[in-house]
Amino acid sequence: MTPLVLPAFWPARAASRRIACRPHLWHVQVQGAGPDVLLLHGAGGACHSWRALAPLLPGCRLIAPDLPGQGFTVAGTRARSSLDAMAEDIAALCAQEGWTPAGIVGHSAGAALALRLAEILPRKPAVAAINAALSPFQGMAGILFPVMARMLAMNPFAAPVFARLWRSPAQVDRLIRATGSVIDETGLACYLHLIRDPGHVDGTLTMMAQWRLDGLLARLPRIAVPVILITAADDRAVPPETSAAAAARLPAARHLALPTGGHLVHETEPRPVAAAVAAHLGLAAA
Repeated sequence: MTPLVLPAFWPARAASRRIACRPHLWHVQVQGAGPDVLLLHGAGGACHSWRALAPLLPGCRLIAPDLPGQGFTVAGTRARSSLDAMAEDIAALCAQEGWTPAGIVGHSAGAALALRLAEILPRKPAVAAINAALSPFQGMAGILFPVMARMLAMNPFAAPVFARLWRSPAQVDRLIRATGSVIDETGLACYLHLIRDPGHVDGTLTMMAQWRLDGLLARLPRIAVPVILITAADDRAVPPETSAAAAARLPAARHLALPTGGHLVHETEPRPVAAAVAAHLGLAAA
C-alpha cells in the first residue's frame, strides 16, 4: 500500500487514514465521536478546507475524504470522476467502513455530491450545502468549457504545465481572492501544495471534464431530505441566486444568505456557517 505522506503543516494530520476501497486508495480524516457527518470538499480542494469548521462541530464523528484523484486520494481509475460515479464510490466507502451519515456537509461541487448521496444512501441524511455549484455553465461556456476540460484532461502534459504556471504563493493568493475569499496562511500553503501537484491538478481536470448536473437538477423536486443552502453574498465563483433557485425546487429546503466570506465562506467565516450547520443537523455548536 502506498504510504501516506502529508506536509508537516497539513491541518489535522493525526486524524488522517489511508483506506483501500475499490477502485481508489482513499485519504480520509476522521475526528470526534457521535453521529456520523460526512464533509465533502469542492473541485480542486481537499480535506484541509474543513480546518476551521471542524473544531466548531463537536458531538459528532466528522468524516472528510479527499475526492478521487484530489488531495491525497489516489484514483484507481480516471473513468470514475463523474457525479454519479463519485457518489457511488463514496457510498461504497461508507458501507465498507460502517459509516452511516446522519448529515452531509458539501461545499461547491461537494454540495452536488451531497445531494446525490442523499438519493442513494440507505439512511437518508440531512444536507448542508455551502455555496453550492448547482447550475450548468450557461451559453457558449456550457459548450466550450467542458470540451476544454476534456481536452486538458486527456493531454498528459496539461497538468504538469498548469502546476508549473501556478507555482508562486502570490498567484495562488490572487486565484483565491478572485473567488471573493481571503484565507489564512495555512490555507494558502495547502492550496499552493495542491496546485503544485500535477496529480491533483489532473484529478481536478478529470472531474471537471466528466461533470454533468442535468440529471440531478431534474430530480431536485424529488429529493425530500432536509436541506439548508448557505451562501455568501460576495461569492464570485457561484452566484447566490443558484442556491436560492435550488431551494425553491427542493421540497424541504431553505436558503441562508450570509453577507460576506466569498466562495470559501466555510474557511473565512466558520462560526456563522457552523452555527447554521449545527442547528440544521441537530448538533451542538462550539
